[in-house]
Amino acid sequence: MLVIIVALILCSAFFSATETAFTGANRIRLKNLASEGNRRAALALQLSDNFDTLLSTILIGNNLVNIVATTMSAILFTRWFGADSGPTFSTIAMTLLVLIFGEITPKSLAKEAPEKFVMFAAPLMRVMNLILTPLNVLFSGWKALLGKVFRIGGRSTITEDELITMIDEVEQEGVLDQNESELLRSAIEFNDVDVEEILTHRVDMVAIDDEDSMEDILKAFRDSPYSRLPVYHETIDHITGILHEQDFMMLMHQGKTSITEAVKPAIFVPETMKISLLLRMFQREKTHMAIVLDEFGGTTGLVTMEDILEELVGEIYDEHDNSLEEFRWMDDDTCFVGSNVGLDDLFEELHFEKDPDSYDSNTVSGWIMEELGRLPREGDEFTFEGWNVLVTRMEERRVMEVCVHRLAKEE
Repeated sequence: MLVIIVALILCSAFFSATETAFTGANRIRLKNLASEGNRRAALALQLSDNFDTLLSTILIGNNLVNIVATTMSAILFTRWFGADSGPTFSTIAMTLLVLIFGEITPKSLAKEAPEKFVMFAAPLMRVMNLILTPLNVLFSGWKALLGKVFRIGGRSTITEDELITMIDEVEQEGVLDQNESELLRSAIEFNDVDVEEILTHRVDMVAIDDEDSMEDILKAFRDSPYSRLPVYHETIDHITGILHEQDFMMLMHQGKTSITEAVKPAIFVPETMKISLLLRMFQREKTHMAIVLDEFGGTTGLVTMEDILEELVGEIYDEHDNSLEEFRWMDDDTCFVGSNVGLDDLFEELHFEKDPDSYDSNTVSGWIMEELGRLPREGDEFTFEGWNVLVTRMEERRVMEVCVHRLAKEE
């Protein structure tokens, strides 16, 4: 009888470890192993696909062996210590044995290598599933009845926030480096970004009038780092097309005095368009630039293929770009921030608790205006979540740079 009790505790340990292993196993690793021809991995995947039946089998087996072991232990201890003390000693002994050797130890071991254990347990669990099929069918019907009575919803799909949390955890474990995890996070959040968040505003646009002379257009190309310039008629709100520098130089070489034949049609998009849709439009239309319009049909700015790619891989600088730091830290408590820095990036960099989506603005410049409630002036300042925000540089009526300084508790 003692040997049977020990065997039942080992069975309890097996069922407990199997439950933990199937719960914590990495399905991607199992799929990779199965694709390489590992039959046990394929069987484990097949069992986990019907996890409700598998869990029912594990729980039935685990409870059955525990009950039988406890009953036999009570009989054995009653024989040894009599009817008065035997049940008490049996309860104490079985509680300790089941907790240590039937639950805690096997689950801890299975958690360390869940994939190996599920492949080890898969053949036996398939046999157990077949043996306990009648009971599994009964409990499946009972579960369905409870689901209708209590209106239990189905299994929820994983959310974007959960995916990002998983990436953070994998990065902390050292599986991914910082660049890889940032790329994955950017890819997950890619569909949520609007064109207005990445566009070049109209005040920063370099554009040419369709009535400009060839010398003026040549000067515009020379003075700017861009190879494509929007062409407008009379006002920048009336964009007529896009002129490529290569096409313009060809006209200059041919002695032409008009750029009309070289101007390509422009693509117009709303500022609320998702950049994932715009990227597909760029691919379909074989172009690299789009003009962004506001709700009244006026020109808000422009967006390029490079702007979209930078949302995935970060800033892309070429030999003509001015590589300016968005955040210039003077020390641990003082930082200069450019006006075009995204509000999301500012709040993340300084660990502000307020949600940046609660503001209408997308950049630091617009955020300053919202906080002040008026057009800012150089020297304006305010406090925000323990930081002092000071406008340090203006160009006409536009904020160009601010200084943020962490205030001491006394301040």
